[in-house]
Amino acid sequence: MNMLAFSPAPVVVEIIYDLVCPWCYIGTRRLLRMMRRRPDIDMAVEWRPFLLNPDMPRAGMTRSAYIQRKFGAEDRARRLFATITDLGRSEDIAFRFDLIRTTPSSVDAHRLVHFAAGFDRAEVVASAIFKAYFCEGQDIGAYDVLLRIGEAAGLPMAETRTFLAGDVATDLVHADNLRAHRLGINGAPCFILGRRHAIAGAQEPEVLECLLNVAIFDLSMSDAD
Repeated sequence: MNMLAFSPAPVVVEIIYDLVCPWCYIGTRRLLRMMRRRPDIDMAVEWRPFLLNPDMPRAGMTRSAYIQRKFGAEDRARRLFATITDLGRSEDIAFRFDLIRTTPSSVDAHRLVHFAAGFDRAEVVASAIFKAYFCEGQDIGAYDVLLRIGEAAGLPMAETRTFLAGDVATDLVHADNLRAHRLGINGAPCFILGRRHAIAGAQEPEVLECLLNVAIFDLSMSDAD
């Protein structure tokens, strides 16, 4: 029996991410591309929030103020954004950092992804939020922006409005962020396969596939025991 072609149960793939992180956009795009290359493996994705800016006001802050606080100088940020933009092209991501005017709190955006998971639309919604922020400069902390994304993703509008207007799942977002730190994860993206094998950073699909094979083998050995 080929252990790398057999898994007794779905391989759980945990995506530790933040929706205001460009590396997470690239990294999740690569992960999902790798997963599509392996239709032979049953994988169950869990989107787990990580807050890069846990003290960000719920209303966000101006982009210029954020860049000053995080990078200290616009030149340094501009060089980094140019590098990310070049990398994004290889993943068909058209980064437009120049369009971003507000750095939002990502809590409500994470809440929407959590809500969408109940309708099997988490990947669609997360991808749409990434695109809205990084490619269109939209404020993904704004209620109306998130509502439009939910509508376009096919979520039930009445339920989505009620959900976003409330505070449901806010505690879950913060709990997942705390869990990540307790696991020793201090940045995003990070991917955990099979509950045991973790890798940080926007890794190439080939690297992620190697880790997937390790996770499959581990699960197969556990099942054999």
